[in-house]
Parts: sequence; structure tokens; C-alpha cells
Amino acid sequence: MSSSAVMSRSREALFDSDFLDRFGRWPVGFIPAGGADIGDVVAVADVVGDGDESDFYDAFVASGDAKAADARALLAKGRRRSARDRFLRASCMYGAAYHPIYGAPTDPRLLAAFDTQMSVFHTAMQLGETPVDSVRIPFGGHDMPAYLVPATHRPTEVRPLLIVNNGYDATITDIYFAMGVAALARGYHVLMFDGPGQGEMLYRHGIPLRPDWETVISAVVDYAETVDIVDPDRIALSGWSLGGYFAPRAASGEPRLAACIADPGQWDIGESVSSFLTAFGVTDRVPPAELDDAVLDEILRHVLANRIMRWQIVQRGFWANGVSDLRSYFQSLAEFTLRDRVGEITCPTLLTSAENDPLARSTREFYDALTCPKELLSFTAALDGAGDHCEMGNRSLLNQRVLDWLDEVLGVG
Repeated sequence: MSSSAVMSRSREALFDSDFLDRFGRWPVGFIPAGGADIGDVVAVADVVGDGDESDFYDAFVASGDAKAADARALLAKGRRRSARDRFLRASCMYGAAYHPIYGAPTDPRLLAAFDTQMSVFHTAMQLGETPVDSVRIPFGGHDMPAYLVPATHRPTEVRPLLIVNNGYDATITDIYFAMGVAALARGYHVLMFDGPGQGEMLYRHGIPLRPDWETVISAVVDYAETVDIVDPDRIALSGWSLGGYFAPRAASGEPRLAACIADPGQWDIGESVSSFLTAFGVTDRVPPAELDDAVLDEILRHVLANRIMRWQIVQRGFWANGVSDLRSYFQSLAEFTLRDRVGEITCPTLLTSAENDPLARSTREFYDALTCPKELLSFTAALDGAGDHCEMGNRSLLNQRVLDWLDEVLGVG
């Protein structure tokens, strides 16, 4: 394939299926951080062609296998830095493979790819400037997996810590590429973890998401304060996607946070249920428990007939929220709200809003309700190339603007 053809495909859909394209192009957003390059993704797309989810899985796993094999060969030759880079790319490919096959019961292929993803990522962390091991953060009956990576070239200094928080369907490796690499280069120590409903906690233990995220982050901060290179007075939290709710929710109940970033800012996930129901003629704000069975049946038929909605609601939503029916799903989402807690957020807070991100619809309303020191960063498609969900078309711009703000708030030079 010519370079012009590669560039043409990179500007448009990479995969023939719209459904698969939403997952397959995700690694493109990680190019600035070394997660992939455009040719890696185009090569997989060419193999998948008009194939299905199984073909998609097989092609991404094969790409990961090839990169992991390259990494091992390089390591055998003593090329640690190059081997680390290839292991990181392999982790990105494995991590992209299994999202289309989300759902309960957990597909064994998902577990196989996830385990390999985390294994090669762990090897890459061991090969870094400062070898980093995984840790377990105590939390109820299942400790949360985590990595605390020291700032680039400053592994022994007491520095500010940035806790990076995932959302619905990303894992530790995703947030490492999405923001971790950029923050490390800025001089932040970075703490990444899988919380309830995320990564290992969901895939291996079946632990669902929970709305009271302050309990999760309190456990994370408890651990962070035991690490001698962490400045306990400069611990910040950044959340992306659904983490744009989790981060400010945590800030509303965890006073040890010095700053909070929500990408995009969200304060009432249940509000999206009301908007969704309006499309089906439910114009009054009827509580999910009181919805008519016939209405729910009609909605479910519509959801199941739409491949993307089926994945979002039934495969991902039911699984991650720990429910098995539409009514319970709507009821669980209604609990994810900050409307009665927004006044309890006191640390400086940054909200982002990308113009075409549906999760950012209420960001301005949320911003207006905040009473703490606050800032809103807006991103456009035409001027910034960052108008989509979580600014995935230009994460480097997002990181530059967000980390500039954080530098000022925490006094990082």
C-alpha cells in the first residue's frame, strides 16, 4: 500500500465496518505516546477486510504476537530500549483486540488477550529507565492492580503525583498511553490502576462499577501516601471518559486531592437516561422503576437491532454495571450523580469539553454549578482536530493544555 493510500485511510474509516472502526482506530490516538503507528492499524484493517469480530480479534492478536516476538529477539541481543518500545506496542495491539467481544459470560479469548496484554506491559515497565513493578492496592475483598511509575529522569525525587483514572472500558495500558507518558515527561509521578468495573477487576473478578468513587480513590490515596517519592500535598486526579464523572465524584469526598481533571466534565450520568428515553416517547421524567414493561421491551428490541447500541448497553453496560436487564441498567445509571454533592468539591477543578463528544453535553451546566476554583477547556474539530470523544484525534494537544493548567495549580516548574 502506498503512503498516500495510508494517509487517505487514516483520515477516514480505517475498518470496513463502522462498528469495528470505533474500536480499531482507538490505537491511533496513542501514536504520540508510542502505543502504535498508523501503519500498525492500517495493516490490521487490511487483514480484517469485511470480516467480523473474530477476524478483528485474530488480526490484532497476531499483530501483538509479532511485536512481542520482535521484542524478545531484541532483548536477547541486549537492545533493552528497543525491546521495551516493541513490548509497549504489543500491549496496545492486544488491548484493542477484545473490545468487540465484551460481555457476560466473559469470553475466554478476552481473558487470553488481556492476560497477554498485561504480561507484555509488565515486561515493558521492568525495562524502563527505573524498573517498575506492579502493586496491589487494598480494597475490600479484591485488591486493585496498579503501577506507580516515577517521573522521567527523576525517579528518586519527591514529586507531585498524578493519579490517572479510566472510564467504562479502558485498562491500565490505555491510560498510560493516553496521559501517563505525557505526565511522566512533565515531571509527575504517575499512578495507574484498575478500579471496580475496569480491567482485571471486571474481567477476572466480576466486580462492577460503583457510583461512590470517593471510596475507591480514598484507598488509592491511602496507598500513595505510603510511597516516599510522592509529595502528599500535591496529589492530583485525572479521569477520562466515564472517569470524567469518577474524578469529580471522588473529589467531592476525598479532601486530600490537590486538583481534579474531568475529561469530559460529567455530573449526572442518569440525565443521559432521560434523554435516551425521550427518543422513545417517554417525555416525563419517569423513574426507571416505574417504566412500563411494554416500553422497556420496545426499547430493548431497538437496542438489539442496532449493533453499536447493543454493544454499548447490553454487552458493555449490563456487564460493567453488574445487571442483566434494561430496567436495572437504567436504575444503576441513575445513581451516578453529583448534583447533590457538587458543592463539596473544593480543590481546583478543570473540565474539558470536545464539541462532538456526547458525554460533554452537560459540561457547561456542571461548570456553572461548581463553586471551587475552576476552568473549562473547550476543543473543536475544525481548529484543534480534537472534537471527538476524549479528544482522541489530538491527545497531545489535550495533554499539553491540561498539564499546563496542572503545572500552574501545583506549582510544577
